[in-house]
Amino acid sequence: MNDPVSRRDALRNFALLLGAAVALQPGESARAADLPHLAATDASATALGYHEDAKTVDVKTFTTYQPGQLCSNCVQLQGADGQPWRPCNIFPAKLVSANGWCRVYTKKT
Repeated sequence: MNDPVSRRDALRNFALLLGAAVALQPGESARAADLPHLAATDASATALGYHEDAKTVDVKTFTTYQPGQLCSNCVQLQGADGQPWRPCNIFPAKLVSANGWCRVYTKKT
């Protein structure tokens, strides 16, 4: 019997697939320091509820948010630990705040 897939699971799986596709693109050699910061007003950021500072997330609007969820402990964030702005698989060619959050958050294990 097939169980229905929740929107949250579908979005998470899509994000993982998108991240893998971006990571496998040949010739991608842009240095992270040269990439622009993702603006909260960017269309993709707005669609995924990106916040530069997780402390500003409205828990009534973003019901999946839990305290302690940060880009810095999300599986999608790339780059060296300790850097304040790093590449993310979800937002290609942009840097996100390590203290940020979006709806695609998936805890690193």
